[in-house]
Amino acid sequence: MNRVSIVGRLTRDPEIRYASDNQLAITRFTVAVDRVFKKEGQPTADFLPVVVFGRSAENCHKYLGKGRLVAVAGRLQSRTWDDQEGKRRYSYDIIADEVNFLDRAGDTRPQSQVEDTGDEDFHPVEEDDDLPF
Repeated sequence: MNRVSIVGRLTRDPEIRYASDNQLAITRFTVAVDRVFKKEGQPTADFLPVVVFGRSAENCHKYLGKGRLVAVAGRLQSRTWDDQEGKRRYSYDIIADEVNFLDRAGDTRPQSQVEDTGDEDFHPVEEDDDLPF
C-alpha cells in the first residue's frame, strides 16, 4: 500500500503550469512538516514536495500561499535519472489525491477553531460585519 498523509505549512507560493498536450493543470508546492523527535543540531522539519493535478491544482494555486496550513493525502512517487556527469539521481514527490485547507489567509485563530474546508468545493466567502447573526 502506498499512502501518505501529512500536515504542514507551505514554504512558498504554489507554482502552476499546464501540460501542453491537454491543458491539464499541474501545481507544485513544498510543505514543511515538523518532526516528532527533534535532536539537537538536526533539522526540526522535513520539506516535502507535493504535486497536484487538475481542478484541485487550480484551486491550490488560486487559494493557497506561503505559510498556509494544509493537510495532504496521496501517494509517494519516485523518479530516477542520470545527471550530466552520469551520476544516478533520485527524487521523491507526494502526488496529492486530496488537499485540505486548514486555515484561512491571515487567520490568527487557534487551530482548534479553524474549519476544514476541503479542496474541490472550497470557495472563500467574504465576511460581512453587517450580518445579524
